[in-house]
Amino acid sequence: MQWRFDPAHTSVEASAKHMMFTTVRVDFPGTTGEIDLDPDRPESAHVRLTIPVASLRSNDPKRDTHLRSADFFDTEHFGEIVFESRSVERAGKDRFTVKGDLTIRGTTKPVTVVASLLGIVDDPMGAAKKRAFIDAQTRIDRREWGLVWNMPVPQGVLVSHEIALEVSAQVVSADGAQVKAA
Repeated sequence: MQWRFDPAHTSVEASAKHMMFTTVRVDFPGTTGEIDLDPDRPESAHVRLTIPVASLRSNDPKRDTHLRSADFFDTEHFGEIVFESRSVERAGKDRFTVKGDLTIRGTTKPVTVVASLLGIVDDPMGAAKKRAFIDAQTRIDRREWGLVWNMPVPQGVLVSHEIALEVSAQVVSADGAQVKAA
């Protein structure tokens, strides 16, 4: 069954340590994507998530401009980040390990994502559709994707190498078919 990410109810966030102490968060509004998901067989799911990089917001316009520049995401040449799954394995009752490919700045590397299927309910807007709720997290070393800009500071570096990526998503059944809740 096909499901589409609801951009109005999906958040994608990256976070890094600034000066090795403070967590700075960046969100990416307008994320879209699809999931081929059979609630009776979630291990057979396939996910494709597209994140519009130029939409990023960190609550600091100067930092946002720098993040969009060639020092970081180079949004003039690379407009989106893409995740596409290769396999899904059950890791608990409603938890899954999703292995896939993450593409940033034209570089594709394998990543492992921990995902939770929080529930499936009837769409409250009255449409003959369902909504599923998914949380997912992973951590990456940004340097592997060419995000290497940094500055030394006495306690280490200005921007941590490790980045946490988190997705909190609502996905909507695309065909309106009724499915039983998981």
